[in-house]
Amino acid sequence: MLPQLRPAVAMVMLTLPLAAQQEGTPFDFGRDIRPILSDNCFACHGNDAETREADLRLDLREEALRDLGGYAAIVPGDVGQSEMAYRIATDDHADLMPPPESGKSLEAEEIALLQKWIAAGAPYEEHWSLVAPVRPPIPLLVNDFTRQPIDAFVHTRLAAEGMSPSPEADRRTLIRRLSFDLTGLPPSPEEVAAFIVDESPDAYEHLVDRLLASPRYAERMAMEWLDAARYADTNGYHIDNERTMWPWRDWLIDSFARNQPFDQFTIESLAGDLLPEPTRDQLVATGFHRNHMINFEGGAIAEEYLNEYVVDRVNTTAKVWLGLTMDCAQCHDHKYDPVSQEEYYRMYAF
Repeated sequence: MLPQLRPAVAMVMLTLPLAAQQEGTPFDFGRDIRPILSDNCFACHGNDAETREADLRLDLREEALRDLGGYAAIVPGDVGQSEMAYRIATDDHADLMPPPESGKSLEAEEIALLQKWIAAGAPYEEHWSLVAPVRPPIPLLVNDFTRQPIDAFVHTRLAAEGMSPSPEADRRTLIRRLSFDLTGLPPSPEEVAAFIVDESPDAYEHLVDRLLASPRYAERMAMEWLDAARYADTNGYHIDNERTMWPWRDWLIDSFARNQPFDQFTIESLAGDLLPEPTRDQLVATGFHRNHMINFEGGAIAEEYLNEYVVDRVNTTAKVWLGLTMDCAQCHDHKYDPVSQEEYYRMYAF
């Protein structure tokens, strides 16, 4: 068994920054812990069996907690019994991790953060895009600026930073901000003048409703999707000749204009052609898959570019709908995102 608290570990805990020693200090595994492990540990203790050392994986919690013959790399809540806590803080170069010859080293703040993480139970988290969002409680904050729930979150953070809200925007500024944000276009002089003199208590709500009902709002919303779906009315590559993709663009804009439910939008975009008796619009929806570049160069090998097109569809679909970069798994198991090479080619086959 390991000593209850090895001296190197005790010294690290004693030199933790005051904020890090306070009970309940928040940290985020994906933001604060995983990057340290990935940069310094996963090369030898990650998912690649060919380079794994000491039969130890730190990328999976159940593996990191596994008994390794009388000890464990991580004992949740017990820094002194965690071999990892000793190895990252020791002065003994024979035991130090990462090993000096690797060219990697941990900063004191990183060591302190890992110790704190172990002390807190060594919680792991799934990739952020696979975690269902949870509506947070609204901060109990009431002041002259709090009119909507989101105001409470903004002003709580401002107060924590020692800041106060800017003065309320005048009506001319407010209608310009709303118009640009919701439609991408400035308001007309007549619209500005009408809003300035509108003294009704729900003038702002009426303005928002009018902008949301505008065809320009649907076009503004579609812009983000056009970029994500790599929309273009040309084929790319060296010739970059014309192609007709604008019917898909119009379907996309119409989907926002009629507020199509997102689940149906997803089904039609990814597999509208597989629906029973699909409509023409549902067939057009699958244009999402055809926005990739297409090569008509003389001498281009059709089989080669068929592969390129499928790879593009896999990567784009993963980024847009899963919030994942699957590109790396085309050649090897992803070291960071939870995607294996086998899973990549399952999606490729589909």
